[in-house]
Amino acid sequence: MRYDLKEWLEWKGEEVLRGVGIKEGQTVLDFGCGSGNYTIPAAKIVGKEGVVYALDKKKSTLDELMRRAEMECLSNIRRIDTSGQVKTNLDNESVDVVLLYDIFWYFPLSDPKLTELLAEIHRITKLDALISVYPKHIDSEQLKYKIESCGFRLKEKYSGMFLHHNWLEKGEVHNFTRVTKKQFLSMES
Repeated sequence: MRYDLKEWLEWKGEEVLRGVGIKEGQTVLDFGCGSGNYTIPAAKIVGKEGVVYALDKKKSTLDELMRRAEMECLSNIRRIDTSGQVKTNLDNESVDVVLLYDIFWYFPLSDPKLTELLAEIHRITKLDALISVYPKHIDSEQLKYKIESCGFRLKEKYSGMFLHHNWLEKGEVHNFTRVTKKQFLSMES
């Protein structure tokens, strides 16, 4: 295991995700979780009272994630297998935090699936939920506009060291919050 990944999984990931805003007892969705480099630290933070849903379309990476979770004695991770669709089958307004980290090469701005994804995120998140976006491989300003046009508003940006392809690199996430229809309409005027 490379040193950056080891450091990330041992302590740095938890430190960064706490800074982003994940708290004990929350329900988190890691959309496009891969083998769980963000899922594992999130599960450690939310603890036994919380849950992390790990969604990915690659069965092999979800299998790897679940092996890693077992080795870490984490029983609060629930896998969601998908064939590429954005529907999560989670309940309406049931999620406190959504991580959309390094997924936008699958969802370019011109793809209608991005709008579908944002509608699904809006449906499943609680009011004032945290939607944390790591805008890799996409124009972050255009993505911000797209996200805000789907019923969210930018709350803050968080800079730090993030894991990308198993290497630590300086990056910035954009934290959005879900707004009500009334708030959304007032944003447009």
